[in-house]
Amino acid sequence: MRLTILGCGDAFGSGGRFNTCFHASTPEGAFLVDCGASALIAMRRFGVEPNGVGTVFLTHLHGDHFGGLPWLILDGQLVSRRTAPLRIAGPRGTGARLVAAMEALYPGSSSVERAFSLEIVEIEPGVPRVVGGVAVTPFAVSHPSGAPSLGLRIEAGGKVLAYTGDTEWVEALIPLGRHADLLIAEGYTIERPVKFHLSWATLRERLPEIAPRRLLLTHMSPEMIAHDPAGRYEAAEDGMVLEI
Repeated sequence: MRLTILGCGDAFGSGGRFNTCFHASTPEGAFLVDCGASALIAMRRFGVEPNGVGTVFLTHLHGDHFGGLPWLILDGQLVSRRTAPLRIAGPRGTGARLVAAMEALYPGSSSVERAFSLEIVEIEPGVPRVVGGVAVTPFAVSHPSGAPSLGLRIEAGGKVLAYTGDTEWVEALIPLGRHADLLIAEGYTIERPVKFHLSWATLRERLPEIAPRRLLLTHMSPEMIAHDPAGRYEAAEDGMVLEI
C-alpha cells in the first residue's frame, strides 16, 4: 500500500495545511480516506489523478472531512470526463448530507445526468463491509457531526490502515488500531483537553494497548505543529508519501 497525505490539517488551516484527505494505492485499486474541502486542490498539487480514485471512505460529515466531494464529483463530470463509477462509503446520513452540500454550493448539481455512476454506501459501526474490493470495519467514536462519526480500519493489499478520525478517547480505539501496519491518529493538542478531540498525552498513555506497527499523528493544532523538540512522535505533512 502506498499512502499519500493530501491533507492533514484541522478545520482552520493551522500551519497552512490542507484539510484531511489520504490517498491509498493498493492492488485492489486507489481510494481516499476522507475528502476535506481542499481535497481537489491538493490532488492537483501532488499529482494525484482524480479519475483514478474508485472509492472515498468517510469518517464523518464535517466540511474539513467530506466537503471536497462536490468538487470531486463536478470535476469528474465537467473537467476530467470521468466514466468509471465512484463509490462513497460513509456513516448513516451521508447520502442526504451530500445532496444538501451540492445543492447549497451548486444548485441542481446533485441530480444532473453524469457519464459515471455515483454509489453511496452507508456503513455502520461494528459491521464489516467490502466496498470496491476494499474491506472496511467502522468503529463508533465520539465527535458530534450531525450524523454518526466513525473510526475506520481498512484492509487492502495485505496491509491494515487504521484511522481514528476526529474523536476524544474512546475504548473502541484499541481494537480499531491494534497491530495495524499504520495507525493514523488525531493528535490535536499536547496535553490540553479539548472536548471531542484527542490529545497526544491521552493517546500516548494507551498506546501499549494498541501496539500499532507505526503511528502517524494528524489534525494537529498550532501547539502540536510547533512543539516537538524531543521527536516524541511522527507527524503527518501534506505531500508525505509512505510505503506501508
